[in-house]
Amino acid sequence: MAGHPRTPGMSTVPQTAPAHTDSSSPAVEMDPVEYTLRKRLPRKLPKRRNDVYVNMKTDFRAQLARCQKLLEGGGHREICVHGLGLAINRAINIALQLQASSQGALQLAANTSTVELVDDLEPEDPDEAGEPMTRTRNNSAIHIKVFYPDPQ
Repeated sequence: MAGHPRTPGMSTVPQTAPAHTDSSSPAVEMDPVEYTLRKRLPRKLPKRRNDVYVNMKTDFRAQLARCQKLLEGGGHREICVHGLGLAINRAINIALQLQASSQGALQLAANTSTVELVDDLEPEDPDEAGEPMTRTRNNSAIHIKVFYPDPQ
């Protein structure tokens, strides 16, 4: 198309869009400037004493030490390390560190899943006619069982 200059982002705008629509606005009929995004906490799996939910805010060494304490001093033969989204990498690293520090005595069993998350979109100015909205999205999760195998 020699007659059309290439404008980044414009190729995704449908031809039926109104003339006043900005190319950076999402497909949902809302102005991102008028809404505040509030991410709800994800729905947790049942919390057992041997469940560890890994996040990116807590120090890595502290989370690793907590897992080691559960396995060695807590009397648990297995723990379950859970990671969501960005924390998946950290959950994997913790499980691998636990396995390496046990000289191969610990085994790992990993499962992945998709978790549905809900975000609240609250209007910036409560006086305007903007309605609070919710948006659902999916995020990846990992669940790693770190355990001592049963003696044969």
